[in-house]
Formats: sequence, C-alpha cells, structure tokens
Amino acid sequence: METHCGHLPARSYEPGAVRDALVKAEQHCRERGERWTASRARVLELLLNARAPVKAYDLMASFDEGGAPAKPPTVYRALEFLEALGLVHRIAGINAFIACDGHAAMHTAAFLICDCCGSAEEFDPETGPITAVADENGFVVRGVTLEVRGRCRWCANDDKAAGHDHKAA
Repeated sequence: METHCGHLPARSYEPGAVRDALVKAEQHCRERGERWTASRARVLELLLNARAPVKAYDLMASFDEGGAPAKPPTVYRALEFLEALGLVHRIAGINAFIACDGHAAMHTAAFLICDCCGSAEEFDPETGPITAVADENGFVVRGVTLEVRGRCRWCANDDKAAGHDHKAA
C-alpha cells in the first residue's frame, strides 16, 4: 500500500484477536452449511492482519508465505465467498477489500477513507432515509455501502502542523 505521509494507518488487531476472528468466521461459515477452506481462511487472515484495505493482487502476492503467489481465481473466489457471508467488504472507490467486524450477510457498511495514508474505518451510519426512499419506490435493498473520503485524524493533524488545508470547498 502506498501512503503519502510518514505514518502507518491506525487499524490493527492483536494476534489473539486475529485468531479469535478466524475461529468466529469458521463457525459463522459452518452454521450456514458452507465449507471453510484453507484459501478462504488465508485471505481473511491477510485482511485481518492488514492495516488498511488491500487490493486483490496484493493479496495474491502475499498469499503463500515464501512461495509462489496465488492464482487470481483462488483469491477472487475466496473474496466473493467472504463478502457474501458478510466477513469482508469491497470498497469500490479504491477497489480494495477490508475485513468486517460484524458477521451479517446484509448490513450497511460505511467507511471513512483517508486519501493520505489509505486507512479505512468502518462505522454504522443512519440509513433510515435511504431505506425509506427505497421502500417508497418498491426497491428491495440488499445492502448499502457508503464511502466518505478525506483525511484521518493523524493526517489532518500532520496537515495542520504543516500549514496545509485540504478541506472540501
């Protein structure tokens, strides 16, 4: 991941939390009658260990520790499966994936995405107006993803200290 500043994105999990998240993901998968495979587990592990959203080709490159990169279908199938189960989200605006903290196949995903360091923080937005408009128009909502672009608190503080103002007009 390329960053434009001197710090790493703030997101990180403790090693024990990654292990716990993988166990919960496997349980979530099995409860739905799905197979939990090594490639699905590895893709989720890479996303959980990432400090920011990760592009599919970066997942392929780091898939096999010390070996050859994974083939695209292996990673894309795993991502598709994990996304369908609500374990990961695709952030379309940056064409990258991020592990989800929740485990619901259909829920609102909203992200604060830093244009400087590349971090993305998931939050739960108020989606009442969106679903109300959908209901009025007979539209059945399968999911809502909101992407908010800007600067995280660390990059904003760096900008302020350097005298830069990147606020939207």
